[in-house]
Amino acid sequence: MPSIFLTGFPGFLGTSLVQRLLARHDADTTIVCLIQNQFRLLAEERAAVLQQVEGTGARLRLVEGDITLPGLGLGDEATRLKQEVREVFHLAAVYDLAVPRDLALRVNVEGTRNVLRFATDCPHLDRLHYVSTCYVSGRYDGVFTEDQLDEGQAFNNHYEETKFLAERDVQQAMNDGLPASIYRPAIVVGDSRTGATQKYDGPYMFIRWLLRWSRIAPMIVPGALHRHTTNVVPRDFVVDALAYLSGLESSKGKVYQLCDPRPLTIAEAFDLLARVTGRRLLRVPAPLPLVKYVLRLFPALQRWTGFLPEALDYLLHPTHYTAENTLDDLEGSGIACPPFAAYAPHLVAFARTHPEVPSHGLA
Repeated sequence: MPSIFLTGFPGFLGTSLVQRLLARHDADTTIVCLIQNQFRLLAEERAAVLQQVEGTGARLRLVEGDITLPGLGLGDEATRLKQEVREVFHLAAVYDLAVPRDLALRVNVEGTRNVLRFATDCPHLDRLHYVSTCYVSGRYDGVFTEDQLDEGQAFNNHYEETKFLAERDVQQAMNDGLPASIYRPAIVVGDSRTGATQKYDGPYMFIRWLLRWSRIAPMIVPGALHRHTTNVVPRDFVVDALAYLSGLESSKGKVYQLCDPRPLTIAEAFDLLARVTGRRLLRVPAPLPLVKYVLRLFPALQRWTGFLPEALDYLLHPTHYTAENTLDDLEGSGIACPPFAAYAPHLVAFARTHPEVPSHGLA
């Protein structure tokens, strides 16, 4: 029976993508999800919900392993799986701006190399689908296209650096003949219709900060925020685009930046969130290095504000992203990134009513 092998379940994007893949493929295709032992209970709960969808039956299978281990920690099962697998979706990574470098290298780089070895050993492989990030750009100053990767850029953090190194390995494998496609999401937030999310990071730091104040909310202004953009995309757009593009024969060998082609400036985004939350901003000018230094010096202040020093770098992010491949190949599909203003109220409403959601994801 042909199989699709997926890492990153039961994560934020992985769970939604599995649902799309189950709907797209016929009853002869099994979705095999690599899971870590520590997330087995959560994975089983989410798999049970997905298997209740009409027609999926036992087409979703969980196998225990670890991308950081040789052979993905699959043991004897690896041999049989390699004969079945037609597609590999590699989503698993450490999505943490403050991740230590050794951990990021082990998961994001060595983990990707292990997946590449697994995919290369699959004799019937049609495609590897690798989820990267727009922020392989690092602090590239200017417009960053889907054709660019290694531009000698500096990086804000080890997450960016190791995702860059991992994508470089994937692109080298593509050059060596591995059939693959690469998808680079921008900053992923909750669902554009319901606002639902699995973790509060990125823009949610500012949403939750605004919601803490009754009328007037102080906001640090570390520079010319009207000159810098924030590229935010909702989960449903990313998953819909990934599911659609991965089904195109013409997407083989391409890189897709799943970003907002018309992003707001940081200043516009702050003003929008202030309106949606019903708050008035009290702008407090302060140099970014000083703000980050103070937050690191006083961890209690970091916990009280909810501001991660590493995340503040994106207030002055110098890179703009284009998406020619994405826009061209999604044309006529009905899939497009909605403007942030259209769904920001749903994000805020969800944050108001779900304070229990953590600020960290699965790791």
